[in-house]
Amino acid sequence: MSGKPDDAEVRRSVKPVIVYGSDALQTPDIAAYRIARTAAEKIGERIVAPRDGGAFRVAAGQFFRISCMEGTQVGDLNLWSANNLSEHFYSGKTRALHGTHLDTGDRLWSCLPYLRPMATIVHDTLDWYGFDMFGGGVHDVIGTRCDPYTQHLLSGNEYHHCCHSNLARALANETGLPVQQAELHVHDVLNVFMCTGFTRDTGQYFMKASPARRGDYIEFLAEIDLLGALSACPGGDCSSTHSSDEATCHPLLVEVFASAGESPENWSPPLPNGYSRGHGIQENAASSATSTMSPKDLSRSSE
Repeated sequence: MSGKPDDAEVRRSVKPVIVYGSDALQTPDIAAYRIARTAAEKIGERIVAPRDGGAFRVAAGQFFRISCMEGTQVGDLNLWSANNLSEHFYSGKTRALHGTHLDTGDRLWSCLPYLRPMATIVHDTLDWYGFDMFGGGVHDVIGTRCDPYTQHLLSGNEYHHCCHSNLARALANETGLPVQQAELHVHDVLNVFMCTGFTRDTGQYFMKASPARRGDYIEFLAEIDLLGALSACPGGDCSSTHSSDEATCHPLLVEVFASAGESPENWSPPLPNGYSRGHGIQENAASSATSTMSPKDLSRSSE
């Protein structure tokens, strides 16, 4: 609708700048994490039924694995600090720091004002996939989660097994919160096993059949004490839909592993972000006080 300027191609040809260079982040010692993992034994599991959600807990320094038990299945993952639901996974900042799709060595970061690693990916059987010819990749942090509100907006239907509802029920069952209160803590997800991207012509979010197969898994180190919730998406492999009872769906398995006092070498749970949280209030107050001083007061203060 707008006229193309004469220098349109010049403007388009400006080279991009990576906003958050990965070299600025502290790199996790994945080798040390994997050594610790070899000493860990399974201490618990949770099977998440198709079109449902389930909660689990993992202590700092333990490992958890999400697996396709019987067939291809996408899962929506939420994480909270086990002792503080206000600290939860921040998909937007994770995306900004690591990219649209996560892989081994990437971390799941918590929301402001905490902004610290919650979990680190230590193994992924789909790390071979990379990006396909359509720009699709696996384990995305760009999709929000299917939810009954958008479903109702677009179709007028009531559907109670969208991932948002599954996660809300799982959190409510685990914490005893009323489900309407629990859903206020549900947040944007890591789409485990989901294959997604953006169309190159229109920039629309797309999904396609997940490349995951029975036995594929992604494994994490819990950097802090975690409460997690996982939804087995009603879209199954998400090859055609993500909010219906038509798709073939399978259960997902969450397993927790721990070793007898053996944490990764030189590892300790990260502290919350060190920013002072002053937000310039003291500076503004000082500036305001200075601006109300008379010229005589200013001269005296400089003596």
